[in-house]
Amino acid sequence: MRRYSAFAIAREAFRHHAGWERAWRSPEPKKKYKVIVIGAGGHGLATAYYLGKNYGIRDIAVLEKGWLGGGNTGRNTTIIRSNYLQDPSAAIYEKSRSLYETFSQDLNYNAMFSPRGVMMLAQTQHEIRGYQRTAHANVLQGVETEFITPARVKEIVPIINLDGPRYPVLGALWQPRAGSARHDAIAWGYARACSAMGMDIIQKCEVTGVRSEKGVVSGVSTNKGDIDCDKLAIVVAGHSGQLADMAGFRLPIESVALQALVSEPIKPCMDCVVMANTVHGYMSQSDKGEMVIGGGADGYNNYTQRGSFHHIEETVRALVETFPMISRLKMMRMWGGIVDMTGDRSPVISRTPLGNCFINAGWGTGGFKSIPGSGWAMAELVAKGEPGPLAAEFGLDRFREGRFIDESVAAGVAH
Repeated sequence: MRRYSAFAIAREAFRHHAGWERAWRSPEPKKKYKVIVIGAGGHGLATAYYLGKNYGIRDIAVLEKGWLGGGNTGRNTTIIRSNYLQDPSAAIYEKSRSLYETFSQDLNYNAMFSPRGVMMLAQTQHEIRGYQRTAHANVLQGVETEFITPARVKEIVPIINLDGPRYPVLGALWQPRAGSARHDAIAWGYARACSAMGMDIIQKCEVTGVRSEKGVVSGVSTNKGDIDCDKLAIVVAGHSGQLADMAGFRLPIESVALQALVSEPIKPCMDCVVMANTVHGYMSQSDKGEMVIGGGADGYNNYTQRGSFHHIEETVRALVETFPMISRLKMMRMWGGIVDMTGDRSPVISRTPLGNCFINAGWGTGGFKSIPGSGWAMAELVAKGEPGPLAAEFGLDRFREGRFIDESVAAGVAH
């Protein structure tokens, strides 16, 4: 794999950019691999990458039924934060945030990580108490956050309206080292690094069945034929329930759509991410100048990847109260992603009832921010057969034992 650098760009400029090699190979599948990872989104590719980097396991196939990064990895609003209340959540999200900071250097691929800060508005007395509690917990967890005053909010985000018609801004939980990254670049960077280690990334390869012998996984059936493996990692987000059914077990997961939209590009006016849970809307400005907008997940189960007009109305109506200037913007496009929701809104990184089969699912609306930490923890589970410190609390057995990690209430907002 050739390194990307300023010198490489200059050299290729004189060659009319005809010398660039493909970022990753597109091989045909072999008959058997040591590990098969189903899902070539951010989480699946990160799992494969850290299996190779941390454990030297490189006989890996990453199977994707569509195109690489074409699922939730390319259908989100790219928010990265780690200011969670529960200790297990804060640990894995902070690990992820720290890996994002060095991603471009570690993988020699520009992830466009921007630690612009994430602000979560407190618009009720209940939210003030909740976010102050989270700020104190974050101090103990080693996560840098603080609760700031309305005046400080206005200083950071001049376009905000502190005196909304329904809910005034009473303060905010501020994480200055949080931010955003380029979603496609994360998938492409991991794919390039995995391919350079000799792993096979096989697109347009749909898994149609999971095969087993004597209660242990033996391989998968695909539209490109049967492929054997010693270990299987299922990392398919919203389709986790379908793959689990193929493997012979059920998951406590429901799939729903999460929608987002972007405006026409405008001059820079907002250099952080703002989340308003009371009115349920959040917004940031992309590098191109678009206002990136999102809201709550759909209230019913579905697998759509399209937007809906009632969602535009609900989300934009909420944000116009907080940012009156966006009432004059044209909305250019919208989309949906299929998110996998557990009852406690926390993920599953776990062994399964099928031997040597492991699953990473249930990230809900927090999938993008967790990609590096998720891959790190999942790789340890697959390599060792036992969860490490990051994944230990996220096993499937917690639902049977009542050990919930309730982030739907604790975090104040799911995204």
